[in-house]
Amino acid sequence: MISREQRTPLSEWWWTVDRLLLAGMVLLMLTGVVLSLAASPSVATRIGLDPFHFFHRHVLFLLPSIVVMVGVSFLSPRQIRRSALIVFALSVVLIVATLGFGPEVKGAKRWITILGVNIQASESAKPAFVVLAAWLFSESARKPEMPATSMALTLLLGLVTLLVMEPDFGQTMLILMVWGALFFIAGMRIVWVFGLAGAAIAGLFAAYMMVPHVALRIRRFMDPASGDTFQVDTAMDAFANGGWFGLGPGEGIAKRSLPDSHTDFVFAVGAEEFGIIMCLGLLALFTFIVMRTLSRAYASEDLFSRFAASGLAIMFGVQAAINMAVNLHLIPAKGMTLPFISYGGSSMISLAYGVGLMLALTRERPRTEMESINATAAASYA
Repeated sequence: MISREQRTPLSEWWWTVDRLLLAGMVLLMLTGVVLSLAASPSVATRIGLDPFHFFHRHVLFLLPSIVVMVGVSFLSPRQIRRSALIVFALSVVLIVATLGFGPEVKGAKRWITILGVNIQASESAKPAFVVLAAWLFSESARKPEMPATSMALTLLLGLVTLLVMEPDFGQTMLILMVWGALFFIAGMRIVWVFGLAGAAIAGLFAAYMMVPHVALRIRRFMDPASGDTFQVDTAMDAFANGGWFGLGPGEGIAKRSLPDSHTDFVFAVGAEEFGIIMCLGLLALFTFIVMRTLSRAYASEDLFSRFAASGLAIMFGVQAAINMAVNLHLIPAKGMTLPFISYGGSSMISLAYGVGLMLALTRERPRTEMESINATAAASYA
C-alpha cells in the first residue's frame, strides 16, 4: 500500500492522479488486447504471416505505451509545455522528412522508416499541437495585448499545410475541429464562428474538386453504386450478423475477408463476435473518459490546464467517434484508428502520450502550487 504520509514522487502521484480516469484507460487498453486477438489472426494468415503476428506486435507496442502514459502523467504543467514544444518540433521535422524521403502508398506519403521502425509523425504532432495551442490561448486570455491568438492560427496553418501535402485529410479535419473547439472554449467572438465554418466548408469543397480520392470517397458514400464499397458493406454485415450478443469469440465471418479488420474496422469485428452490447459498453467507456477529463478540466483554476485537458479530451473523443461512424457507414471512409483498440505502433504510443498529458493536467494540485505555476507562466514562456 502507498501511504499518504510518504513524501515520495510515487506517493504524491498516486494520491493526486485521477484513479478513475487511469482505470478507464487501463480497461480500454485491455479491451484492445482482446479485440486484437479476435481480429488480427485472420489478416496475418491471409498475407502469409504467423497467425499471432499482429497480436504479438500489438502487445509489444502496448508495453512502452503504458510506460509513456504513466511517465508523462508525472509531469508538471511547465514540463508539459516544454515536452510538447520538443515533441512538436521533432514531429514537424519528421513530417518534412517523410514528404521528401517517405514511400508513397496509395497516393500519400505518411510513413518514414527510421532504424527499421515505421513512424507516422503526424500522430505524435497531434497531442503536442493541442498543448501548444492551449498554451497560446491561455496566454491570450491572460495577456490580451499579446498576439497569442495570431500565433495559434499560424501554428494551425503550418501543421495543416504539411498534412495536406502528405495528403492526410482525416488528420487535417481532426486538427481543425479540435483547434476550433479550443478557440471556442477560449471565448472567441461569434464572427469567428461563422468565419471558421465558412473556411471549413470552402476547404472541403476545394478538396472535393481538386483531390480525386476525396471526391471518390464522398461520391461512394452518397451513392454506393458509384464505386467499390466492399469494406463498408462487409462491416455493416458484421453488425447485422452479431446482433445483440454476438456470434462468440473467434466465430466472426467478416474478419476473414476484411483487409483492415485489425485496424480501421476492428470495431465491426468486435460487434460481430461480442455483439452490440460490447459496442455500447465500449462507447460508454470512451464517453466516460472524455466526460471525466472535461469535468476535471472545468474544475481547474489554471487556464492552461483547463484548455489543454479539454482539447486533448475532445481530440480523443472525436477520433474514436470518427472511427465508429465510418464502421457504421455514417460518414465517408477515413483512415482513423480507434484509440488503443486498432493495431498501430505510432498511433498507440502517441495516444499514450496524449492520455498521459490528460492524466497530468487533471491531477489535484494545491492552490499554492497553482499560484506558483501562474506566476511562473506570467513571468516567462516556459
